[in-house]
Amino acid sequence: MKDLVKGQETLGRAKNFIYNSARLLDRMRFAYHFENGSREDVIRALGAYQNEDGGFGQALEPDMRCPDSQPVTTEMAISLLEEVGGWESELVPALLTYLEKMTLPGGGLPRVTTAVNHYGHAPWWITDEDGIPALNPTGKIVGMLLASPLRERLRGEEWFQSNIAFLWQTLESSSPNDFHDGEQWIGFLGNAPDRARAAELYPKVDEWLSSPGVIERNPHAEGYVQKVLDYAPTPVSYAYRFVTRDEVELHLDELQKQQEADGGWPIFWPAVSIAAEQEWRGCLTISYLLKLRAYGRL
Repeated sequence: MKDLVKGQETLGRAKNFIYNSARLLDRMRFAYHFENGSREDVIRALGAYQNEDGGFGQALEPDMRCPDSQPVTTEMAISLLEEVGGWESELVPALLTYLEKMTLPGGGLPRVTTAVNHYGHAPWWITDEDGIPALNPTGKIVGMLLASPLRERLRGEEWFQSNIAFLWQTLESSSPNDFHDGEQWIGFLGNAPDRARAAELYPKVDEWLSSPGVIERNPHAEGYVQKVLDYAPTPVSYAYRFVTRDEVELHLDELQKQQEADGGWPIFWPAVSIAAEQEWRGCLTISYLLKLRAYGRL
């Protein structure tokens, strides 16, 4: 009962922050998840970030101020469609056209294009040339599409099959390197059509997740680190088996303590701009509320 009372206080403060300071998209997400809002309102807000080519840009990924469509930004849009079950929306056909166009001749999507260099961006988004296939974001994009109602239609598409072939080749010749890399592995393997082939690769993921220092166990660790709740945002997350319930509870406690006076949560990396910081805070606040709810804190 005490945790639930505290959770309602947490939610109430977060609501004030979201409606006072977050972008429209995240206000609609809050309404959808916590106030019986409609998915259509979320999709309409998301549509403002879709370009004529079907991809997404316009700083949907706040660290990338580039208005042009980018694969990583489009991955974020697909995640949001998955979040609200928006696969039947009018955004999807053009989105798939964009992914087909961006698929490289040997399979794989680029991480970003050089257009990103001409606008404000975090230093890790600098890119020297176009046309380099990347595991990130190809793995998660393909994985989410395979998990969606679109999967049967897409399995007959040559561009989609070439991305699957690229992912098998990449994963079978490498191992996960960091959190963002691991997300791509888990996102694809969890939905890969060849389950036996996926099973042969999971030991690489397990070895990596079991390695000291991969999952940050210290809830007070500072800087850009990925902690227990980043790897296991819900009890059904793949990485949940590599953490303990006590660790989860400690991290949930600390997460609630980190809520700031205005009701939002801070970011833990250098902001590109004041606007980018505020946009990220709204996005993260929704993400953290969903984690707290998944573990019964709200």
